[in-house]
Amino acid sequence: MRHHPFRILLLISALSAMLTGCGKSAQQTWTDRFTHLWQAYQVTFISPEGRIVDASQPDQRSTSEGQAYALFFALVANDPTRFAQILNWTRLNLGAGDMNTHLPVWLWGHRADGSWGVIDGNTASDADLWLAYILLQAGRLWHQSAYTETGRRMVSLIAQREVVDVAGTGPVLLPGTRGFGPDDQGCVTVNPSYTPLPVATYMAHEFGPPWQSIAKRLPQLIRATTERGFAADWAQACPDKPLTVPAPGHPPTGSYDAIRVYLWAGLAAPGTPGQKPLIDSVWGMASYLAGHEAPPERVNLSTGDAENTGPIGFSAALLPYLEAQHMKQRFRQQAERVTAGQQPSGLMGTPPTYYDQNLALFALGHLAGLYTFDEHGTLEVHWQ
Repeated sequence: MRHHPFRILLLISALSAMLTGCGKSAQQTWTDRFTHLWQAYQVTFISPEGRIVDASQPDQRSTSEGQAYALFFALVANDPTRFAQILNWTRLNLGAGDMNTHLPVWLWGHRADGSWGVIDGNTASDADLWLAYILLQAGRLWHQSAYTETGRRMVSLIAQREVVDVAGTGPVLLPGTRGFGPDDQGCVTVNPSYTPLPVATYMAHEFGPPWQSIAKRLPQLIRATTERGFAADWAQACPDKPLTVPAPGHPPTGSYDAIRVYLWAGLAAPGTPGQKPLIDSVWGMASYLAGHEAPPERVNLSTGDAENTGPIGFSAALLPYLEAQHMKQRFRQQAERVTAGQQPSGLMGTPPTYYDQNLALFALGHLAGLYTFDEHGTLEVHWQ
């Protein structure tokens, strides 16, 4: 498996400590933290039926995003039984019983009339893209042709229903099938965090158009929607005009959506086309951390003002991003915050929110070497 040069430096340092009788390797430490968190996550957030429950919300919701992320972690952990359980609940409750022909709805939970079921029938394209990608990787790694076929069909459905071509910008991924345009002027709303570079690169390599153009233009899209070096939550693309921030109806912020832009960029293999310019375009967060102990919860992109201290998951999400830039001191500072924030139960933060756990699992699994992406976006796992 490929190792990032910075990670090699960390491992050499850890090995030196071991030779002098001090502790275990850095990679093993991250593995232990991932394993502890994933075990606690399953107990706390996954129902016996395979539903990922966000209990912090009054509707006790489940989202297609949560289902997708949990499937990814189950694949990384080489747990086909848990994977099948989560996928089955997703297919039956979000995918109308057949994800070969239906993109899953994004929101399910406790409805106003007291019943349980679909709350919002719109889709979430980031979850759809992850689900398709994960099914393709699971099919390949576990030799399950049914997973591969469903993944391929989902890729086709996403291209048909959630991708539009905007003149001057090219094909873009809409956040969902409804409510994001095109409007009367042909403008659409985009979310820069919805298209992870490794996933888009894999789709481009395996399926061609429109994914080739989406992957190639992704660094340009991120750069065009970045203000003061910070990634934006929402932006607007109009025909033959520069992308603008914010999108109508959204504040000019970088926060809970945008934090994933840094994470996805850091997870991409160094040789991935576009990875370096993408990383370089979101320099603002690394610059901010040079003078602050933790990332901000929210950045006003119009003024550059930071608001509040970001949760523990934000620090975790930034670890691969800082690692990719060889920023050892800033990496160490955020790593110490993450380490201190892991409870004896294994969960992250107080209180341990659903979103923080997901961001941390992505980061810890990567730092542990449990998974990586190659330059084509193919998933590499430790148990291969």
